[in-house]
Amino acid sequence: MALELNEANFEELVLKSDKPVLVDFWAEWCGPCKMIGPMIDQLAEEMGDDAVVGKVEVDKAQALAAKYGVRSIPFLLFIKDGEVKDQITGSNVTKDGLKDKLTAL
Repeated sequence: MALELNEANFEELVLKSDKPVLVDFWAEWCGPCKMIGPMIDQLAEEMGDDAVVGKVEVDKAQALAAKYGVRSIPFLLFIKDGEVKDQITGSNVTKDGLKDKLTAL
């Protein structure tokens, strides 16, 4: 299961992580977000301790969404050493594609 990320734990779990991080910005009302949600959770289980996989609910963490310029969702960020290395907007993704990007960080 992906971690629930918010303003309170984002810095500790994402920015200070020594592992590659995938952050999924999503919302309850977003159809495409709900489509890729289970895939993100599966990826979190597959990666185990090799990476951090988490979700930010944009309606509950508006400051984080604004900070990272989230204009449409789903919005996926790949972060390593506190820096955004890559991003994907939309649901046209595969679990293997996301895993490859994450392990390449």
